[in-house]
Amino acid sequence: MIIRIVAGGPEKELPILNMNPETDDQWIGVDRGALYLLERGITPAKAFGDFDSITAEEWNRIAAVVPDYVQFPAEKDETDLEIALNVAIKQQPEAIFLYGVTGGRLDHFFGAVTLLMKKELDCPVVIVDHQNEISVYSPGETVIDQKEQWPYISFFAMSEKVEGLTLSGFKFPLHNFTVQKGSSRCVSNEILEKKGVFSFRSGILMVIRSRDGRRSH
Repeated sequence: MIIRIVAGGPEKELPILNMNPETDDQWIGVDRGALYLLERGITPAKAFGDFDSITAEEWNRIAAVVPDYVQFPAEKDETDLEIALNVAIKQQPEAIFLYGVTGGRLDHFFGAVTLLMKKELDCPVVIVDHQNEISVYSPGETVIDQKEQWPYISFFAMSEKVEGLTLSGFKFPLHNFTVQKGSSRCVSNEILEKKGVFSFRSGILMVIRSRDGRRSH
């Protein structure tokens, strides 16, 4: 099962959200994100949030059709998104995708990025918007497909350094390179073949796949 969480960030940042009835993907709405899903013909299995960004009429619409919803007070120790992510983690999914967490307030965006490094995570968690895909990796080797919608790929050290970064199948290959935190050396690479391979032996690596600003449908 894949869990897809939609938060209430600026709607213009959302990618195209499609529900394939043949999959067992589970959708979760966070605050206004639940409304975004309903407006696209997707009924979330769960909804969480303080829902302070919606009207009483919009809240009634969510409460009427979402089978499992919880309204939290605005003042709490965790963000609405973290509460939803914790619920998702307990279901032991294959992967978790986060939408509606970019754009708007930078503190909300950076809060979402830090969630990618939660120690409880034992599955991939990916932030996706209409222009970017952001994920975090632990040491090891990863094979990734070349994708037309994500022509550019960048690598950043989230720890003090990432040691032994090796890139093969890329426009700018690397071998056993150390990426220091704060370095822009590995920005805007490209995969030249059908697949690219990256590996490293220590540290925490953020990978951002992106494209230019025009929107695709």
